[in-house]
Amino acid sequence: MIKVEALTLEEAYSKAASELSCSVTELELNVIQYPSSGFLGFGKKIAIVEAKRIGRGYSHPKAKNERANEPKYENHQNKKDKNRQKERNFDRKNVHTNRENLVKDEQKDKKNVETKTEKQPFLSREKANPATIVGEVKNGLVRLFEHSCYDISKIEVSVFDEDTLLVEFDGEDAALLIGKEGYRYKAISYLIYNWVNIKYGLNIRLEIAEFLKNKEEMIDSYLENVIERVKNQGRGQTKILDGVLIKIALEKLRTTFPEKYVGIKNGRDGGRFIVVNDFNRKEK
Repeated sequence: MIKVEALTLEEAYSKAASELSCSVTELELNVIQYPSSGFLGFGKKIAIVEAKRIGRGYSHPKAKNERANEPKYENHQNKKDKNRQKERNFDRKNVHTNRENLVKDEQKDKKNVETKTEKQPFLSREKANPATIVGEVKNGLVRLFEHSCYDISKIEVSVFDEDTLLVEFDGEDAALLIGKEGYRYKAISYLIYNWVNIKYGLNIRLEIAEFLKNKEEMIDSYLENVIERVKNQGRGQTKILDGVLIKIALEKLRTTFPEKYVGIKNGRDGGRFIVVNDFNRKEK
């Protein structure tokens, strides 16, 4: 018996047949793990199958009866051609049956998941007390990332303010959670925010290996000239900013100029920037 791994069950069946030099119909199969795509790359599973060759002489009983009734005067080559065609037809039928069974299993699993979901209580969007749920949120994040391929030694959750939780990640592979230009950081931040906001009615502040701290220091330095220009001229705007940077800059400028209009505008090339002016003089 051999163990085969593949992205799908069909690939695993074909791979097992190839390694054992036989057709799928000559295999005894045992599915150890069904494949799963996971979410955002987390929890992804491949198909794992154990396979054993039943025997070279195995064939469908109907095929044996038909061969027994064949005229004895047919030459040897004609018999071989007919037998090969029958085996191919049986293989196709067997694969089709396997596909139907796989679809039925997936539909059954989906129905079970939907049933379990219907029985779960409705999640209220009423704001929770941050101090009472930090442990629950931390345990959830630990369970999520303990099965990942990243070496994360620190996952901490604390109260940032009455509306926000501070979530901190650190460890040898923490930088890999940020990704090029922060694309993984934004994906993880979006994932955690949707869970915490829907279930507890709170916001999150995500810090991964001081990524947010460094970005805030960089934005603070850049915004000094912008803030000075607004104070002198009554209006101003930033350059094109990245998604993470524009969020930090927006919060900083709105805190600095609560009496003015501070909003995000789209540039001609698709980039985004922030404008600051009086409420009765918004940019068109």
